[in-house]
Amino acid sequence: MISPDKLNHLQGGQKRRKLALCFGALERDIAGLAEPDCQYSFPSLSRHEYIKKLANIVIHDPDLPKSAQKELSELLQQSPIDERRICNCARNNLLNIIGIPPAEWDLIVAPHKTEITQRDFYEGIYVYAEDIRSPFNLGSIFRTAEAIGAEKVFLSPGCCDPMHPRAIRSGMGCIESMPWERIELNQLPQDLPIFVLETGGTPIKDFSFPKAGIVIIGSEELGVSPLALSSATHGIVSIPMKGLKASLNVGVAFGILMEAWTESLE
Repeated sequence: MISPDKLNHLQGGQKRRKLALCFGALERDIAGLAEPDCQYSFPSLSRHEYIKKLANIVIHDPDLPKSAQKELSELLQQSPIDERRICNCARNNLLNIIGIPPAEWDLIVAPHKTEITQRDFYEGIYVYAEDIRSPFNLGSIFRTAEAIGAEKVFLSPGCCDPMHPRAIRSGMGCIESMPWERIELNQLPQDLPIFVLETGGTPIKDFSFPKAGIVIIGSEELGVSPLALSSATHGIVSIPMKGLKASLNVGVAFGILMEAWTESLE
């Protein structure tokens, strides 16, 4: 960590970059993500005091928008202050001034803390992701599958790597906790009903979901393959749409399907 006085004497872009790095390190420390040798240990100030001094430097940045100045000032007036929200607000506004677009910001997301070590899920509820190329979409699928209670995720050989940084980022820790396996379509368990999520099938509100089974979701570009369609022993389910494009992101569509499927099990 750099002393507030030293930071305050830096100029322009260098000052903003150093401040942004400090706020990022602080946010990791607050979230419990900092490595042991990177945890807050500034000798003369508590972390609480250090954050307030750095935030006040940002408030006086001449390029800080008035709305951001007001937000940061109000956060500092709270008692007790929300250290993490102050760091996030200050860092994001600094990155915006520097010219780094939001898509390039390093999101600092703390894992959800829980005392539960055993996953709760609906036994026999599986998803087969066929040729999902986008790491962001695959991470989203894992996150939904874990949250709503699928037992396991199967991946086709053409799926992207679930350990890709963007998949891990959008998966929010769920890829590490969700069982998954990469297999060919013909290696899916044959003793379970298989259905596909695709256009032209039975509307989701009329579809008879199995008590246990496998849903196949297809690629962003082409949907499910002809071979997957021919493997659908339990039919095709569709989400009715009214828009001009009549198109949903695969992760969003999967979320809608999982909610309907698990609701039918209750």
